[in-house]
Amino acid sequence: MIGTITNAGTIVLGSIAGSTLKKGIGDKYKNVMMDSMGLAATALGINSVVQAMPESQYHVLFIVSLALGGLIGTKLSINTAFERLMSHISKGSNLSQGLSTAILLYCAGTLSILGPMQSALQGDNTYLFTYAILDGITSIVLSSTFGFGIAIAAVVLFCWQGSIYLLAGFIEPFITDSLMTEISLVGGVLILASGLGILGIKKIETMNLLPALIVPPVVIGILGH
Repeated sequence: MIGTITNAGTIVLGSIAGSTLKKGIGDKYKNVMMDSMGLAATALGINSVVQAMPESQYHVLFIVSLALGGLIGTKLSINTAFERLMSHISKGSNLSQGLSTAILLYCAGTLSILGPMQSALQGDNTYLFTYAILDGITSIVLSSTFGFGIAIAAVVLFCWQGSIYLLAGFIEPFITDSLMTEISLVGGVLILASGLGILGIKKIETMNLLPALIVPPVVIGILGH
């Protein structure tokens, strides 16, 4: 699991660097960083959607996934529970907004799924080492805006990738190109939603939409049989 450990470690190191940078800049610069992060998340979300949508074989599945996922997440009050937890960790900050964006960026990407599988099945950490560099840079930017609390995402990523690593042999037959396309499409929409929230364009309870990522595997698994 050296690849996953490295990936999580770069997020922690990036968070330390970014939060240190945050202490030395004024409010107007922090606002610029916030806007920059919002624009970046929006651009990344749009890019993921544009790339995945033409490849989708189930053209309405992402819509159904978002609708069902939103209903499930709202019923479970995931966003409320998440914000309550974040308020205890970092009072008077908008950490929950930044951390939800970080979790989506780190965990909803294709490399974050294929990386630990490649590591477990082939002993190849190339994907994860590449992802570690990208996540490290992203964590610097995020933590310079939202603070060191972004490092919490490293724990989530470790659990996520670690689970995939341990279950790689079992889930490999189910990880098809079609499934990855649908997950990338839904994940892109969620990242876009986070970007819109950071920019103050539309406050969307993104965490309530997280169950949407579970719908494509279930639907494709049923249709595949």
